Amino acid sequence: MLGIVNAPDTKELIALKDFPEPEASANEVIIEVKTFSLNRGEMSLLKMRPADWRPGQDIAGVVVKAAADGSGPANGARVVALVDQAGWSQRVAAPIARVAELPADVSFAAAATLPVAGLTALGAVRYGGFLLGKHVLITGANGGVGRFAVQLAALSGAEVTAVSSKARYAVDLSELGASTVIASVHEATGHFELILEGVGGTSLGETLKLIAPEGTIVLYGTSSQENPAVGLFSFGGHANARIQSYFVYGTGEPAHVSSDLALLAGLVAAGKVQAPVGREVSWHDLAQGVSALSARQIAGKVIFNVD
Repeated sequence: MLGIVNAPDTKELIALKDFPEPEASANEVIIEVKTFSLNRGEMSLLKMRPADWRPGQDIAGVVVKAAADGSGPANGARVVALVDQAGWSQRVAAPIARVAELPADVSFAAAATLPVAGLTALGAVRYGGFLLGKHVLITGANGGVGRFAVQLAALSGAEVTAVSSKARYAVDLSELGASTVIASVHEATGHFELILEGVGGTSLGETLKLIAPEGTIVLYGTSSQENPAVGLFSFGGHANARIQSYFVYGTGEPAHVSSDLALLAGLVAAGKVQAPVGREVSWHDLAQGVSALSARQIAGKVIFNVD
């Protein structure tokens, strides 16, 4: 069986190697991977982790060995899953608590966008509570998380302002549900009950000026890799506003992941949410996909077909 490993001393940062077939515990299924997606955090890990570390979290494929305890999807089921690592392989073991079956009309490419990006957006939007008629600001709106968040907030009845430095994507974001699309946080006016902040640094500092009293800023990323200067007086005039971190791995019981993946897949199947598939390539071209995403040449996510 082939799988991708970390190769930090090479130009490509990755290499393809042969591995034994994965072994599953009683509550795990073996999935034949059809597609996987790349997350920005994984690009950083490729440079940090030791050689031969096996990356990969977001996968979609077909169950080829059902769980021994009789739970979860049966052999032949089309599924999406979130795994800790080693997802960039022809086959991988996944705990059934992080696996959801796919509706027939949800493609493997669309499904592979759901785990990290979709779950992050869903969890972050939930911090806003009842959003009907409220104002929501989303930075980094052109990424995978941002595109999901725009749609989920709009579906909840919010007035969404999307921030994207790429003007060419303004029409896209409007079609996804954004009422207003701006190029910079500096252009935002008024106050927002919920702000989803994925940039960090000076962007976070600017959003503090825009949060409504009792409002929540949810930190879901730091794509700028800048450290913000935030203190008590940053909240002056924004009584009882708060900053809330969100990590997709730090929420709820494992079963929460499975049910949320199923919810997102159902929304895609119903045409209520558009999966942010920015580009599809072969997994043999993974280095090219990493480069394109790093250079911000892609709207949404890069999907790799395991061919």
